[in-house]
Amino acid sequence: MEFRQLEYLVAVADTGGFSRAAQRCFVSQSAVSHQIAALEKELGADLFERAGRTVRLTDAGEVLLPRARELLRLRDEAVDAVHPRPDRIRLAANMSFARSALGVIADVRGRHPDAEVDFLIKPFAQRIAAVSAGDADLALVRGRVDEPGLYLEPLWVDHLLIAFAERHPLATLGRAPTTAELADYPLLLPPANEQVLLHQLVARVFAAEGLDVRLGPEVRDGQPVTLELINHPDGWTLLYEDPRQPGVVSRRSAGFPLPVAAVLRVDADPNPLVAELLVGLSNGYRRY
Repeated sequence: MEFRQLEYLVAVADTGGFSRAAQRCFVSQSAVSHQIAALEKELGADLFERAGRTVRLTDAGEVLLPRARELLRLRDEAVDAVHPRPDRIRLAANMSFARSALGVIADVRGRHPDAEVDFLIKPFAQRIAAVSAGDADLALVRGRVDEPGLYLEPLWVDHLLIAFAERHPLATLGRAPTTAELADYPLLLPPANEQVLLHQLVARVFAAEGLDVRLGPEVRDGQPVTLELINHPDGWTLLYEDPRQPGVVSRRSAGFPLPVAAVLRVDADPNPLVAELLVGLSNGYRRY
């Protein structure tokens, strides 16, 4: 059993698929599949049920997963204990923050060539858990976090993009449509349990204007939402970034704001590099 195999196991479990796990680990899908198969052979048990695009943990996988997380955590602690790295920052986020964060990380690294900034790809709950456990120095999140021992440092406000197919009637407006204009068309989003924040935001914006949200077909697991717009040209959706995809039009809208903040530990030791990173992420403004 190798740490690499455990990392791939955790990545597949977190992302729900081998291709997305490969993207997260920056390796090929075949490498992930090969290592998981080797681990299953060594253990004599299947760890995942594979049914088309759907990947689920087996009972054996459910038993192994928390132990794999713990082993990886202990590995990192052991490395840090032997080689303390005050110039190392571990930033937990998801890929929707990559464009905003990577440029700032590059600037920090440019000023501190010996520094190391890890960009840890994790879903929301695991970002919070990583900061709580000390496995990450900070996490980027949208929305609220109410966990003991943690606090939020406001950074910026995301104004989401309204996107629809080029054939959509609202595509000819040349501007972001109003909430009233959107109310006539179906909203395409993943299920509410997968995108709680977006569903809550839309419900709040529509309710403020006394309007009802017309929900369209749910975006299927592993299916790009932009492709769903092509398949349902009367629908619309919300995106964090411009997809720049042929056949899709997007308009930045002030009507769908989401605050972005850094999650930090209340008892964390002061770290000048973390402070510098926060200044960059907040576009030069730091609250004290």
